[in-house]
Amino acid sequence: MVGVACRPLFAGVVAAVGLWFGGAGPVLADSMSMQVGGWTNPPVGYVDFCHTTPDQCVAEGSDAALDLTEASWRDLQDVNYTVNHTIVPVTDLQYYHRDEYWTLPNGYGDCEDYVLLKRKLLVERGWSTGDLLIAVVFDEVGDGHAVLLARTTRGDFVLDNKTDRVSRWYETAYHFVKRQSVSDPNRWVSVGDPRWTTQNTAAARTAPVIGDPASAPKPVAR
Repeated sequence: MVGVACRPLFAGVVAAVGLWFGGAGPVLADSMSMQVGGWTNPPVGYVDFCHTTPDQCVAEGSDAALDLTEASWRDLQDVNYTVNHTIVPVTDLQYYHRDEYWTLPNGYGDCEDYVLLKRKLLVERGWSTGDLLIAVVFDEVGDGHAVLLARTTRGDFVLDNKTDRVSRWYETAYHFVKRQSVSDPNRWVSVGDPRWTTQNTAAARTAPVIGDPASAPKPVAR
């Protein structure tokens, strides 16, 4: 089981405008699809969050991918930047004195709390929950981490508390493990990341020792 053990990284350490819309129109279509597998267990912190905040765990809107326009692109950039620069990064142990405590942050939080707030704000702007999927990944040093996936007609984009840049999912250094189902936010599916070797996929390896760089998956040689 992959835990989400976020480190207190300072949000917005990369000042960036991300991908942008020029005169020729939206960004180019996604050329690498995320491979979705079977059902898997949701993070325990998410389950507890849904018990205490059930209104944040119901499906709203269409299952169809959102049409990425200049306005919806600005939504992603604005919300990612605003939350990254509003919430003070702190671990669950430091602030709540417990592990895996998912909540809408009140000024302080770790990665999953940033994700929950970004998701809420985008839903309030009219986004469907099926286009805003919480994902669990292994980060660049093998730690558990949570990000928000924005599902669009131009591909899946990542909103991350580690950077203000909104990137396509495969442009990150992360190994995607699982994410929410499009149709039901309470169900989660495994993810096959084509950038990593088969022996390093989540289904074929044991959970890492969180924080141990040696446990990080190795990319396919190109």
